Amino acid sequence: MIKVLVADDEPLIRAGIRMILTSADDIDVVAEAANGREATELARTQPVDVVLLDIQMPVMDGLTALAELRRAAPDARVLILTTFGDQQNVLRALAEGSAGFLLKDSAPAELMGAVRAAAAGDAYLSPGATRHVVDSLASGQSTRRAEQARRRLETLSGRELEVLALLGEGLSNADAGQRIHMSEATVKTYVSRILAKLNCENRVQAALLARDADLGT
Repeated sequence: MIKVLVADDEPLIRAGIRMILTSADDIDVVAEAANGREATELARTQPVDVVLLDIQMPVMDGLTALAELRRAAPDARVLILTTFGDQQNVLRALAEGSAGFLLKDSAPAELMGAVRAAAAGDAYLSPGATRHVVDSLASGQSTRRAEQARRRLETLSGRELEVLALLGEGLSNADAGQRIHMSEATVKTYVSRILAKLNCENRVQAALLARDADLGT
């Protein structure tokens, strides 16, 4: 079972997420928190695989809680719950090591898929906002930053660059495999190799680097 902690200050949202996730045979919501402080305290006292973390919360906000959670439960994967227009906070969360982000109005199937992806060690970027978030970062990059990103990519092979470009589009391993006629398992192997070569903690950071370098398919 995938053990999930839901942290959101709105009881109705927590209840809705619990109802959706517990309908799955492989997911269990083991704890709920109304703020970041409660979330970090709960994560210290019981095993948690995935934390769904709202950014805007009282007492301790999600960004502060993210840093605390990484210390309190280093094995837990943190997915940020957000709204479409909150891209700046999302960018900060991705840079600080979250496993990705999910829009609060996502469909139930997407919510369950995001939790499963995070638990499996993959990052999840909500398709509805990935391009918007990544482009907002790319629009402010300097020429120097782009040049630095391109130099980092010089260590990659042509096939690795092709896979990285698809990460920059926010594609999952399965979708990337279909695009370039490669099995999902093979894509996952390439992603692991790319992360190691680029010294990136997760695929989100690699995707942002691809955008910095203006890497196209």
